[in-house]
Amino acid sequence: MRKIITFLTIITLLVSCKEEVVNKPERLIEKDVMVDIMYDLSVLDAIKYQNPASLDTFKINSRDYIFKKYKIDSAQFAKSNVYYASDYNEYKIMFEQISKRLETNKKSVDSLVKLQKNKKNAIIKKRAKQAKIGRDTTKIE
Repeated sequence: MRKIITFLTIITLLVSCKEEVVNKPERLIEKDVMVDIMYDLSVLDAIKYQNPASLDTFKINSRDYIFKKYKIDSAQFAKSNVYYASDYNEYKIMFEQISKRLETNKKSVDSLVKLQKNKKNAIIKKRAKQAKIGRDTTKIE
């Protein structure tokens, strides 16, 4: 009898763990859109900390901008965020997607910066060469 009660208790606990910890909000933001929102917030926060004057110059509040862009409000975002955070594994997958996007974009930006730097160096070398040629011709005359 004791074994049966213990067994039923364990099964009950396992089954109850499958239930949602947080109830699904009425206006839940779709998972893909939530990933986009969190990505955009990450980029804006990075901009804010790398170059604070850039957002202040244009008087941009990153959260307000995101809420307008995705047509959501702060309560809807907060409830959706809590809902997704209640499932650790899914939330982790969402953050991995964001990290991959950030890394991909970082590589793209790095390659553009390198290309821009190479162009700038080529222009500087060209001007230096032209200046040297210009100086050489004035000495000959």
